[in-house]
This record gives sequence, structure tokens and C-alpha cells, in this order.
Amino acid sequence: MMALQQRFPFPLEENSYFYSNNLKPLQPPCCIQLTTEYFHEVAEKRRLLANHPERCFHALPGTLAAQWEVVDEIVHQLVDTYPDCFTLENRGDEWTFRNLLLNETEQFTFGDSSTLPVQPLDWIGRHVQEDLLLMVQRDDDLHLEAGQLCFPSAWSLTFDLGMAFHEIHRPVPWNHELAEKIRRFLLRVEAGKPWTRVNWAMHVGRRLDLSPEAFHEWGPARYQVSSENVADEVQFRVEEQCVLRLPGSNALLFSIHTYLKSVGELSQNPDWAQKLHSVLVTLPEQVAAYKGLTAYRAQVIEYLERCQ
Repeated sequence: MMALQQRFPFPLEENSYFYSNNLKPLQPPCCIQLTTEYFHEVAEKRRLLANHPERCFHALPGTLAAQWEVVDEIVHQLVDTYPDCFTLENRGDEWTFRNLLLNETEQFTFGDSSTLPVQPLDWIGRHVQEDLLLMVQRDDDLHLEAGQLCFPSAWSLTFDLGMAFHEIHRPVPWNHELAEKIRRFLLRVEAGKPWTRVNWAMHVGRRLDLSPEAFHEWGPARYQVSSENVADEVQFRVEEQCVLRLPGSNALLFSIHTYLKSVGELSQNPDWAQKLHSVLVTLPEQVAAYKGLTAYRAQVIEYLERCQ
């Protein structure tokens, strides 16, 4: 069995931060990462799906064909990239998928949703750490029409379902020109040429599910950060977001892998600590508020200065 990897895609390349279209070609073209947190995060996804299905999975009518395309794409990425962890046997449309990490076997008829315990996108999402979102392209725009979202960074799949690109991103403090540039770029993404980007925020505690519906559970912790607990409690949260075109339905699949590293852990890398300090000092207040760190930015800056 292959060893799961330790991985943290630090996103800050400069000493200041500004919104940009930072999509890059995805090489190798696999949107799934297996890390040492695999067992914990997959178990947490399944727990959330069992306890809060009303906020963790939605699919509009008419998305089943695209959902099956996602199953086809991700299953083959898993067995090709991680052959020691996943296998597939298929005789025509009769598939047998094995997750050797979890010792699970699923036999189903590809294309027949009645042979799976849940909808196809929901099923394959239970085998990976990534959140999976489907945006359907029509009328020269992109619409969020299906998704398994267990680890949101303060946004709601229930609220955003059915919305177009600009409606979804209205809270983001970027200018309309950049938003439109990114939207047009996504409309031109070609099948077989996936892209990736990293995004970041900061939160308190190692909770991955930051859904607005549960704000009462995680929001108050932002005001409990002190110089004594800042190193352990404040987390630098990175999302690795990949986008690929599904050739049959022409929909876009977005995969989002969330990584956490405490400020204390991050400070052990002097280059990362210096870049984060510089970014936090110069970050516009509007961006700091959107990224959720206004309440404790000063404590993080002071801690990073003590580490220098």
C-alpha cells in the first residue's frame, strides 16, 4: 500500500496580496490528492453527509449525465494515479470499484443510478477528500447545479444552488473587470486541459466545516484569540481548486481540497512566516474582513514578529 503524502501548497508567492486570475495548467492532470489526513477527512465528510444532508449535497434535475461523467473521470484518476489504493474491473457497464484504503467494494451498473446507494456525485465524493461542484454551461454563463460540499469556507451550497457565476461571487471584494475576465476564461476551458489555483483564508480551530448554517458553532471562536493561544488556534487555510471540462455534458467540475496549518506550524518555515507577515500588514481591510481575520489579525502579526 502506497504511503499517503504530507502536503501543504503554500499560496503566497509575494510580500503583498491582490486578487488575480491565478489559474495554472494542472500537471499532472489529476484533481485528486491523497494525503495523510485521508482517513480522518473522508470519515468527517461521511459524518456530515449523514447528519446534515440538507446542506452537504444538492443536485438539480437534469444533472445525472454530468454526475456520471464525474464518476467516470474520478474513478479512472484514482485507479491510474493510485493503483495501490483503488482498483476497477468493468465488463461493459457492469463496474466493480474497490477502495483498498477503506476495504470497500461497490458493484454497480454505470449509468443506472438505482444501482448506487446515493446519487453518483455524492457516491464518488465519499471516497475522496475533495469537495466536488458541478457548474453547467448554458446561455454563455456558468450555473452551479450540483455539488457535494462538506468543507465550505463560509459559503452555502443550499443558498448558491442554481446561481450564475457573478451571483455566487458577489461577496468577493474584487472588481467587476477581474470577475468578468475569470468568468470568460472558465467558459473557454477545454476538455483534457484542466487548470488549478490556490486560495487562502484564516480561521480559528481545526474545524473544516465552516458552513454559514453552523456559524453559531464556529464563529464566536474568532473573538477568543489571545497572545497565549494564537500559535495553536489560528489556522492558515488553503484551498487547492481544480477545474476540468467534462466533454459529454460540457459542464465544469470543480474539485476543492482544503489544507490547514496552524500559525505556529507555519512559523517554523521562515520564508512562509515572512511572506504571511508582510501580507497581513499590508492587506486591505475589506479583504481582511472577507477572509475572516479582522478580529485577530493583530495577534497573528504580533506572533509572527516575535518569531523573527
